[in-house]
Amino acid sequence: MKKTRYLLMPLLLTGLLASGAAAPSAALARPAEGRPAAAREVAARPAADDLSARLSAIPGMRVVKENPAPAGYRALELRYRQPVDHRHPDRGTFEQRLFLLHRATDRPMVLNTNGYDLDYQDPALRAEPTEILDSNQISVEHRYFGTSTPHPTDWTKLDIWQAATDHHRIVRALKTIYRAAWISTGGSKSGMATVYHRRFYPHDVAGSVVYSAPDITDARDGAAEDRFLERVGSPACRRALTAVQRQLLGARRTETAGRIARSAAAHGDTLHIVGSADRLLEFTTLMLPERFWMGQGEAGCRRIPGRSATGAALYAWFDGVMGLQGYTDLYVSLVTASFYQLGTQLGMTERAAPQLAGMLRYPGIQRIRTLVPRHIPMRFQPRAMPDIDRWVRHHGSELTFVYGENDPVRSQPFRTGPGSRDAHVYLAPHTGHHVRFDKLSPGDRARATAALRRWAAVDTPPA
Repeated sequence: MKKTRYLLMPLLLTGLLASGAAAPSAALARPAEGRPAAAREVAARPAADDLSARLSAIPGMRVVKENPAPAGYRALELRYRQPVDHRHPDRGTFEQRLFLLHRATDRPMVLNTNGYDLDYQDPALRAEPTEILDSNQISVEHRYFGTSTPHPTDWTKLDIWQAATDHHRIVRALKTIYRAAWISTGGSKSGMATVYHRRFYPHDVAGSVVYSAPDITDARDGAAEDRFLERVGSPACRRALTAVQRQLLGARRTETAGRIARSAAAHGDTLHIVGSADRLLEFTTLMLPERFWMGQGEAGCRRIPGRSATGAALYAWFDGVMGLQGYTDLYVSLVTASFYQLGTQLGMTERAAPQLAGMLRYPGIQRIRTLVPRHIPMRFQPRAMPDIDRWVRHHGSELTFVYGENDPVRSQPFRTGPGSRDAHVYLAPHTGHHVRFDKLSPGDRARATAALRRWAAVDTPPA
């Protein structure tokens, strides 16, 4: 199974790279994607293939190929033509990549938003709501990622409204075939995309399940996460993390930076975007506590290297947590769009690091410009996220938010408010960034599942 990308820290988005980009992007590994063969494969299907015919009859929709599917499903890869600028649809188009899991046209449909590309998603992967509802599923590659990138690339057309309108057009197109209830879902940055779609097109779906999505309404204030990191876990575990940070930027700094440089060179890669191996080391060391609690958590505390660990052992552990290759030019360039979104709308806060006083060499290293090439202009829009937050609290309905107890993302969560209707926030105990209903307490799991089934108009199975 291909790896599924998750945003492991929206405040420092490079976190996704360690979990999602441990191998070169499939877009690079298979640049041709065998399109002529795929076309022949589709053409070879019988003319009586009603599903392919109905999909192909949708204006702008193209069936690329059929993939292996779970039992009872068909898996089709699609392309849907979208305007680069929905306000001016005559100014160019691009094809957006979709993965369809077809169960039956009378079953619900789950819109599985994806904040990134689909290169690392198995076409047969079912999201948790899809499993619960035994439904259809359409997974959507985000604009400006993977194969869904307009050329030439006008960065000003990468914003949350344009992406939400992509989703709106897909829903409208596929509802001609899938007329039962629609549910949307996503995790982390993909979950953020789910919320943004609901804010601009609240009636496209009957309900939404959002996992581990942050709500950064003030990108200048990182105090909430700083307080969270001062309290999460045991004091002994937090002290061990601090000791590792001080080793990395102290006695082991030159050695560790050298290992980073040699590793990049061994992979034929460079560090021009971040600037140097030493800058990368400082950047990732500052990120270490967030990334640790997202992915390692309580069980990882006993594996934190002590002062007696060899340089090789310390580096291996640090690399395992941070995925250092993910910050080289090759991998950073694959997700420039995500860093651009942080720097223009989604927001990114900087961590205070009093425990590293006197050890930091690069003021401003945590700012997102560290990971965005200088030739790409960025201007932050401070009103974008407060608008989303107000909509959730005053107008949001049929929403379920799920967070992990140990996930730093929950220091800035979405909250319900006086105008929220049938909206709920759940916390999974002893859990990090990768959270599901089945990690909730039995009572919360039952309530969340019942709401999902109610929105999808699917009967709850007898106990």
